Amino acid sequence: MPELPEVEVIRRELDPLIRGKTFSKPCLYVASTIAHPCAEEFTNRLQGRMVKKVDRKGKYLLIYLDCGILAVHLRMTGNLIYADYSEDTVPAEEYRFLRLSMPFTDQSALHYSDMRRFGRLWLVEDEDQLASVVLKNVGPDILKGLCCENFLMRLEKRKNARLKPLLLDQKFVAGMGNIYTDECLYRCGLHPLQKVSDLSNAEKEELYRQVRQVLEDGIEYGGTTFRDYRTSSGALGDFQSRLGVYGRKGDLCRCGAWIEKITVGGRGTYICPCCQKQPQYEGKE
Repeated sequence: MPELPEVEVIRRELDPLIRGKTFSKPCLYVASTIAHPCAEEFTNRLQGRMVKKVDRKGKYLLIYLDCGILAVHLRMTGNLIYADYSEDTVPAEEYRFLRLSMPFTDQSALHYSDMRRFGRLWLVEDEDQLASVVLKNVGPDILKGLCCENFLMRLEKRKNARLKPLLLDQKFVAGMGNIYTDECLYRCGLHPLQKVSDLSNAEKEELYRQVRQVLEDGIEYGGTTFRDYRTSSGALGDFQSRLGVYGRKGDLCRCGAWIEKITVGGRGTYICPCCQKQPQYEGKE
């Protein structure tokens, strides 16, 4: 599933490529791909709109237009590929799952593919509608303006929360997903089931630093590709070769212990049982 680093890589690639370009009429193959407005209104309103910039909040890609904002969430298996407006320029494995093509007047295009059809696009009128329709349950972006002090204040309000479910909660901070949460907690030496109330101030500050660092590392290496994720040019990410625990069940940790896979909040979770000691809590909660 594309997380903040993957979306940021796509944003950085697309911004210089499509800024200043004007959309012609989109070709929509699967109507449910459009979350807002209705499919017909979406295609009619996008035509003729010029791209001003490409931005991001959390896992949402935001394409600002001369009139309106196009928002994209890739969900589990979505990919947004920039290519010429013809079938043979889209990778064959992507064309099989093509849901929407958004051509520009110069015959280049953004092609949206999605094997599992979970991804969605919105076309909203302004920032107010973006906030109320698309981002109403999205907290502050961890890489954009959330200082350590504010992060600690947000932690203070969630004392009884366990670390992994909290970091995955997009209302708490936007952008973290399964891969980068596991990596962050491993780097901090914190167990995913540990509660916020257990942490010292130093551990909370280190958590903030490592959340930011693991995301920045993911961006630097082009994101993480296990199966579906591609950059907007169709390239694979490379951060998967640098993961400490995620996807490495049965491998040796740097400490010599075997990496394990457990379940936390219904999510597969990778840990080192030696580096990340499991907390012991009495009674039911």
